[in-house]
Amino acid sequence: MFIPKSIFVFLLLPSSCCDAQVNWKNVSADYAPLPAALQVFKTSDSIDGKPFIAYFIKAKLKDKNLVYTADTSLGRRLTPGQFYEKNSRPLVVVNSTFFSFSTNQNLNVVIKDGKLVAYNVHSIPLRGKDTLQFKHSIGSALGIDRKRNADVAWLYTDSALKYSYATQMQQNVIKDSTNHFSFESIKNSYFSYMHSNKMTPVFKKWKMKSAVGGGPVLVQNGELRITNEEELKFTGKAINDKHPRTCMGYTSDGYLIIMVIQGRFPSIAEGATLEQEAKLLIELGCIEALNLDGGGSSCMLINGKETIEPSDKTGQRAVPAVFLISKK
Repeated sequence: MFIPKSIFVFLLLPSSCCDAQVNWKNVSADYAPLPAALQVFKTSDSIDGKPFIAYFIKAKLKDKNLVYTADTSLGRRLTPGQFYEKNSRPLVVVNSTFFSFSTNQNLNVVIKDGKLVAYNVHSIPLRGKDTLQFKHSIGSALGIDRKRNADVAWLYTDSALKYSYATQMQQNVIKDSTNHFSFESIKNSYFSYMHSNKMTPVFKKWKMKSAVGGGPVLVQNGELRITNEEELKFTGKAINDKHPRTCMGYTSDGYLIIMVIQGRFPSIAEGATLEQEAKLLIELGCIEALNLDGGGSSCMLINGKETIEPSDKTGQRAVPAVFLISKK
């Protein structure tokens, strides 16, 4: 889809700032048996002279022998291995949403079998002298519809609404004294913003069969565009820190890309910045992509076998939601 550049506050860096080109080796045989429509790749090339390990899977979206879905564990968390057993041992299990450690709540949308089962948290209370103020943002997600088309969009979700509502036009964070950001409020805000910029605001029902949220968006129109500030994700200089990463995107020729990057292993695998992560996705042909929860949560299983080594000392971290690929 075409997104007018003028509506973004985005980060474009010269290639020398985030050169992430690496060589990938097909390691599908290590995770056999796999259908021909799903392949696994690994790299252990260095980035910026630092040790680096990453894996990605490439799955044909239109192949009807592959089933794309998501799962969540209400009020509790499970390890990817536990989700693997719970879901009859699918081909791929990968972590997805950010979450609250204290409540086990998903902080991002999850759509399973066409139904909203988790919602974006749109309001964040401020601290200090602004304790009665709130910041509101629209979180991003990647979804796959019933025709097996993928899309990355920014979503408004609410338990009172049957569907999520999507826009391809991201705006700046809104600050006010309301702790609940209603759909009417956000529509009015977008209408005002778009009118002042002579644009037409668009909010449409986002009728996806499966989707998981995270953020920030990393790639739009095949270019590096990171909407970190708009999505209230990483603060300060954290956008430039290297960590384990999980991300998803899709290509113009109909492939879903899911990547995990190992990190926090000094002299073995030190992770990647958001810019490096985005650059890797662009080099694989992604036209849209977003970041998912990373750090100790990053984990992808292929036929139940780990790809990267999780960074938590206890192994796989329990998470409230995963994205899955199964055989029909």
